[in-house]
Amino acid sequence: MIPYERQQKILGLLKDTELIKFEEIEEVFPSVSASTLRRDLKELQKNNKIEYLSGGAVKLVSAVGEIPIATRNHLYSAQKEKIANIAVNYIQDGDIIYLDSGSTCSALFKKIVDKRITIYTTNTDIFGITGDISAEIITLGGQYNPINSSVSGPLTEINLKNIYFNKAFLGVNGIDEKYGVTTPTLAEANKKSIVREHSDNTYLLCDSTKFHNLSNVKVFNLKDVVVISDKNDETLGKIVTLISKE
Repeated sequence: MIPYERQQKILGLLKDTELIKFEEIEEVFPSVSASTLRRDLKELQKNNKIEYLSGGAVKLVSAVGEIPIATRNHLYSAQKEKIANIAVNYIQDGDIIYLDSGSTCSALFKKIVDKRITIYTTNTDIFGITGDISAEIITLGGQYNPINSSVSGPLTEINLKNIYFNKAFLGVNGIDEKYGVTTPTLAEANKKSIVREHSDNTYLLCDSTKFHNLSNVKVFNLKDVVVISDKNDETLGKIVTLISKE
């Protein structure tokens, strides 16, 4: 069996359990030396497919792509509603905030448009909100992406470089204690990075299904941010402030 075949088989094992001990992998390949299997694991880790943990365990790193917003709006709706209900408590009249794209941010949108605040946003879902609106809403220009109802790109970045916020609420596709915050595209990563640098306080709105997941592009490390989620996580809670109770 060539290395590629062994590595694919190892990934197949991990898809069922997401965590496996090195000794268990050895049992599956009785004719392959431990040093050869470790080389396979190092190659998989180099390609961000797995994480080799201390103690000999191997963990699958999930790669998260971009799911269309129409689909995401119906996924984990209870969790997103809980996150939005928590986040709204951190917004007061007079705040100047940035609200990101994403279905959880859209859920928060609906709860804050009646506040006396200023909202800068790249989330085009705002155009579907009706009723009484007290907030001053400023939409930023850029290249429209219908998959996530967002605008981004060079024009967006130019605009953001001249704007500063009290608070920013960002959507993410994956957070991990080792790889940090990740998102599917470079344009979204650049946008979120600028917003974080220009915000006094940055909150990540992230349901627990995105914990320990990895998307294509790193945005920043889990530093100087607060994660608002539907549940706690012992590992992430050691390196970042995680709020999960209303």
